[in-house]
Amino acid sequence: MSAALPFRLDGRRALITGSSRGIGLALAAALASSGAHVVLNARDTGRLESAALAMRSAGHTVAAVAFDVTNEVSVTTGFAAIEADHGPIDILVNNTGIHRRAPLVDMTLADWNAVLETNLTSAFLAGRSAARGMIARRAGKIINICSLMSDLARPTTGNYAAAKGGLRMLTRAMCAEWAHHNIQVNGLAPGYILTDLTAPLAADPKFNDWVKTRTPAARWGTPDDLAGACVFLASSASDFVNGQILVIDGGLSAVV
Repeated sequence: MSAALPFRLDGRRALITGSSRGIGLALAAALASSGAHVVLNARDTGRLESAALAMRSAGHTVAAVAFDVTNEVSVTTGFAAIEADHGPIDILVNNTGIHRRAPLVDMTLADWNAVLETNLTSAFLAGRSAARGMIARRAGKIINICSLMSDLARPTTGNYAAAKGGLRMLTRAMCAEWAHHNIQVNGLAPGYILTDLTAPLAADPKFNDWVKTRTPAARWGTPDDLAGACVFLASSASDFVNGQILVIDGGLSAVV
């Protein structure tokens, strides 16, 4: 590790899943600003290419590879294509996620499975593919985007809480198996972050007031609030940090 520049990512390749917008795109921009060659990923090719164009216009080195991270064959093919075209993946950020809200007694099995597959199984599939190369090279960083709901729950979010709780434990399991290969696996747990997906919640005056009152920082977070922590976990500055979940919630989980 360079004592002068421990947070620089020059020469490293970073794949960020679900990065055509929102948190994923902000994290991709942060990693690129620190010198990483970034590979964006999503299923929507049009939105993915628009995101890549915007990043290139900002002067970043970026590629875009569309594939479905919930599909085993798609993940295997996608990783092979990335490594063939751009080189080995040094940093993986498992960011892909969705919401399907409903009370548990009314929740359909389809909505349950969709959230578990997208928010949890995708991290297993992508993490497994990334780790195979990282183990051979004896170096790598994996960052799983967890949530406050990795530890807490709210009504109508049972599938999401189950998936994110599972992702917290998957992070620790990955650490247990891969740390001795010099792979660091950690998670970020955002609080209430304002994105396209959460905009309807923020537009609800009652819920918006609850978030601001409940959060000591008295505001919603932004995707950029996660950027510094992501760069830290992707960089040599975190080489002895492993199996940890860093909560970024404006203090919400620290108070009653």
